Amino acid sequence: QVQLVESGGGSVQSGGSLRLSCAASGFPYSISTYYMGWFRQAPGNEREGVAAIDTAGESTYADSVKGRFTISRDNAKNTVYLQINNLEPDDTAMYFCAAGRVNWQLLPRYNYWGQGTQVTVSS
Repeated sequence: QVQLVESGGGSVQSGGSLRLSCAASGFPYSISTYYMGWFRQAPGNEREGVAAIDTAGESTYADSVKGRFTISRDNAKNTVYLQINNLEPDDTAMYFCAAGRVNWQLLPRYNYWGQGTQVTVSS
């Protein structure tokens, strides 16, 4: 059974940092062959792509997070990370990771999704 399990969310003050993790399991092919993305969704808002990483390790970021978010992957550990620095109240959202065999980058069209981890930033 394919699973993506996010962790690392929490409540932090503005300016703080968090490292989100996404552990993958049960995929039919090596996780190294999957494109991975991080998305977020705040109440009343659409799901927004914030970072994506391709199979070669190249990353893409939304303009709103460039310079503060860093996506990385450790294929040996079947895990994708999202380092978030200098958090702002507008970063408050549920964060989801996603996986797929097509390079959707920041489009929410991936095949597989996790359940999310909540990030709350107070000013």
